[in-house]
Amino acid sequence: MNKRTQRVVVAMSGGVDSSVAAALLARAGYDVVGMMMRLWSEPAMGGAAHNRCCTPTQMSDARRIADQLGIPFFVLDTQDVFRGTVVQAFIAGHRSGDTPNPCLECNRRIRFEWLLNHALALDADYLATGHYARITRDAAGGWQLRRGRDDNKDQSYVLSVLGQAQLSRAMFPVGGYPKAQVRA
Repeated sequence: MNKRTQRVVVAMSGGVDSSVAAALLARAGYDVVGMMMRLWSEPAMGGAAHNRCCTPTQMSDARRIADQLGIPFFVLDTQDVFRGTVVQAFIAGHRSGDTPNPCLECNRRIRFEWLLNHALALDADYLATGHYARITRDAAGGWQLRRGRDDNKDQSYVLSVLGQAQLSRAMFPVGGYPKAQVRA
């Protein structure tokens, strides 16, 4: 009986970090599938794409990278769930005087819940991102989120909301590298 190659869905943004994550996993022999979440439509962005993810250009870049790596690539329309989960929570928090951090809610509810469920529906074993963080096992077998190797790029804070079930399915391939090496 042949053991199935482990499948990893990589959340691709069209940027360097997620592209390198996909390349590292493909090189390591995983069955890699690229996915991108479409969070906004162009009219909703007001034409200003500065410092925003998931623009048409970034989708094109992610698709081009996936083609170069020889991996399948899908764009998922996440607009409604993103607006109803992350944007509404941000607005409510801001109105009540909080300083909301939408990245925390996006990672918890969108990336590592909604997108992870889509990955699992494709028989994926893991969901990987280009975040600079690491995961280890403790002596009792639990999953521990650790800082990324590059202190200047560490993103473990925005992943600190993930629970054991999510961490057990997460991979952060660039987390053990300095940003300069990932960019090179």
